Amino acid sequence: MKSDEVGLRRLLPADDRATADLDDDALAACYENAGASWLRVNFVSSLDGGATRDGRSGGLSDAADRRVFDVLRRLCDVVLVGAGTIRAEGYAGMSVDAVSAQWRTAHGLAAQPRLAIVSNRLALDADDAVFADAVTRPLLITSRKAAADDGVRFARVADIVECGAESVDTGAIAGALAAIGLPRVHCEGGPTLFAALAAVDAVDELCLTLSPLLVGGHGPRITGGAADLTTRMRLDTVLSGEDTLLLRYLAERGADRDGAGRNG
Repeated sequence: MKSDEVGLRRLLPADDRATADLDDDALAACYENAGASWLRVNFVSSLDGGATRDGRSGGLSDAADRRVFDVLRRLCDVVLVGAGTIRAEGYAGMSVDAVSAQWRTAHGLAAQPRLAIVSNRLALDADDAVFADAVTRPLLITSRKAAADDGVRFARVADIVECGAESVDTGAIAGALAAIGLPRVHCEGGPTLFAALAAVDAVDELCLTLSPLLVGGHGPRITGGAADLTTRMRLDTVLSGEDTLLLRYLAERGADRDGAGRNG
């Protein structure tokens, strides 16, 4: 753990391995046991259910959340993000730091995860920093129609992944990424994408940081814009960092299918 990082303690599962000040290897181990093909979603929420503060999820984040955020990127093949979140959160060239890159190669992964951006209309600027500053060539997940109409504009900066005819088929995203060698998917939002994935039962895991803040207002929830849905999640792991709780939930369907989770 770096000197400027907050210590994290595991509260659940509670056994003799639970310890304060988890180092990064121990922290990564808290998020192991995912299947060979897996879709994990990572979000932060206020105590009163807000997904943003001052219009950005980053306004809810703290040192504990950022530690887990960075470690989760170590564990995946690809980071999945909706185009709206790319714009709202100011994503630039995504990369993990040198220590994380070394950890990844030592564990049989590519030094850097790919970035996959989901966009129905390709309403992005091909000269944006998310492309210009990319360490690895991003992917654009879009429909066949959008790719035919506008895909050529991105040919020099990204690889197009067609997924759906008229609009993106959210339920086919994980399979499309697995087919090109990226089976471990880590989704960083936003709420619209999460809602769409949950609606088609595509989410295997939710990592939720509960920020010790009340924000009020009428901001989005982490499944913003979703139709009514019911997905049963099972609590697997709880970490604490000062006043912040970091929760790992597994979908009942995902846990039963792949045998994931320490308590299952």
